[in-house]
Amino acid sequence: MTTALAHRGPDGADDWVDPAAGLALGHRRLAIVDLSPGGNQPRISASGRYVITYNGEIYNYRDLRVALAQSGISCHSRSDVEVLVEACAFWGVEATAQRLNGMFAFALWDRQERALTLVRDPLGVKPLYWGRVGSALLFGSELKALATYPGWAPEIDRDALAAYFRHNYVPAPRTVYRGIFKLEPGHLLVLRRGEAERMSRYWDAESLQGDAASLSDGETTERLDALLRDAVGAQMMADVPLGAFLSGGIDSSTVVALMQAQSTRRVQTFTLGFRAAGYDEAPAARAVAAHLGTEHTELYVGADEARRLIPRIADWFDEPFADSSQIPTYLVAEMTRRHVTVALSGDGGDEVFGGYNRYRLAAGLSRGLRLCPLPLRSAAAAALSALPPAAWDALSRAIPARWRPPQSGDTLHKIAAILTLRDDDAIYRRLVSQWQDPERLVIGAREHESALWNGTLAKRVPDFLARMQYLDLVTYLPDDILTKVDRTSMAVSLEARVPLLDPRVVAFGARLRPRQKIRRGRGKWLLRQVLYRYVPPSLVERPKTGFGIPLDEWLRGPLRGWAEDLLSEARLRSDGILDPPVIRMAWQDHLSGRRNTHYPLWCVLMFQEWQSRWCGARGA
Repeated sequence: MTTALAHRGPDGADDWVDPAAGLALGHRRLAIVDLSPGGNQPRISASGRYVITYNGEIYNYRDLRVALAQSGISCHSRSDVEVLVEACAFWGVEATAQRLNGMFAFALWDRQERALTLVRDPLGVKPLYWGRVGSALLFGSELKALATYPGWAPEIDRDALAAYFRHNYVPAPRTVYRGIFKLEPGHLLVLRRGEAERMSRYWDAESLQGDAASLSDGETTERLDALLRDAVGAQMMADVPLGAFLSGGIDSSTVVALMQAQSTRRVQTFTLGFRAAGYDEAPAARAVAAHLGTEHTELYVGADEARRLIPRIADWFDEPFADSSQIPTYLVAEMTRRHVTVALSGDGGDEVFGGYNRYRLAAGLSRGLRLCPLPLRSAAAAALSALPPAAWDALSRAIPARWRPPQSGDTLHKIAAILTLRDDDAIYRRLVSQWQDPERLVIGAREHESALWNGTLAKRVPDFLARMQYLDLVTYLPDDILTKVDRTSMAVSLEARVPLLDPRVVAFGARLRPRQKIRRGRGKWLLRQVLYRYVPPSLVERPKTGFGIPLDEWLRGPLRGWAEDLLSEARLRSDGILDPPVIRMAWQDHLSGRRNTHYPLWCVLMFQEWQSRWCGARGA
């Protein structure tokens, strides 16, 4: 199991076994802080009662070591793992977890109580999978570790697979395999032989919701600046070379600016340039790096370099995962690892400070739908749906090209679907769903409902913007964004840190007034005010773009043969999992240009690639 995770820890490996208890703990080490044997794992507490194996970094471990010393508990290494195990021994596991500021997943064995406790960090930066295979309880940082266990005979969970086709990922706590789970962020799980698992939550993002702070904009900006400086400074802790990803956008530019403001040396920054119109962020990043005076490195890649990675995606993500920015994220991580071992990232800024375009779009749709009675909206939707998209496309040709929207028929049908929505949460679900009816796609599936269907959430978090941010924070952020960053960076043995997700920053962002998040139609208003103290607005103000690839063009061009093979009717029918007519229609719509279906199709293609890699005979 540890050998399967060698990429996550190439600097050492060890294990600890308790034969009488039938328990073994393994660890792979990526040495970052205290490169001596003092940081080796698994680690036994000074009392001998507790044993820990742990993945991640505790940024406030020095403060915890001081607090332990004041209570008579001494730590002898410079490693955070010693502090962590002694803290658990002294304060208890849950109380310790609540004190930690870091990214972590760990397993703690209590030799006296014969209890194993699994713990995952509040935001889900680090992964932790667990489940039973026969009589054995297995856990690990990636599913590929569990897959090495003798007797591993996975069964695809079709209900979870349906949820994957909606979200681009399998929402926690499910995985693609029946009976195997993700430990959810902010949770701990206690396991004892012969007893049922005991799950509890030690951190809850919903508890952060509260009355907006009464501070002025200037005071709030000042406080956020100081808080972000502290968060970034804490995450610059390393005994190995450290740098940062820099896209030139608001989030990464803020992180780099605050790094450089606290560093006596030029910060190393890294950017991926892409030779495709509309996808190249390198010039903007170069300008920000020049202004801040960083030691900047950029790598330009073309379509061929990116496409060569597609067969490897299923190795990095050992369950289906279809965020197509996985490819450029891997490429920038691969380039960065040639220079440093740790990189700070700007991920999390959109969720915390209100940056996604869908926040503004959903709010506008919500206001518009409330002004129009449902019967009138339903009648308009019926009229728009009366003609198929192709017929609308033909009619729209009478409109001059410069005024005619692309895929007019597809656009009108999407508008018709939105007109019939009855509440704000349905609007949000519509905007974040790839396949709107995944049960129709996966044969025999009944989609399990994620947090997006929480019927009581609207009462507890009545503000629509705050509710969308909360849902993204507990679903999309850990299961998509952080999963993507973790797997692609760890695939090349690079540690990626996310200072904008310091729990103190997240709590601060949750209590901001809506106008401090979105103002004059632009998101992340307050974060921008902090950034403007370090970087002129002219260098960072541009339309928000994703970190992506020209997927629609590639699927009609150089990737067409690869896609056609995976989406062929014969192959789909032999697998017996997906409904061929639904997929073939989407494929033909994409090839003809009638509809934008490249993202839903990428979901299918990534599942097919994953199935070929991990299920042996297809349909296992």
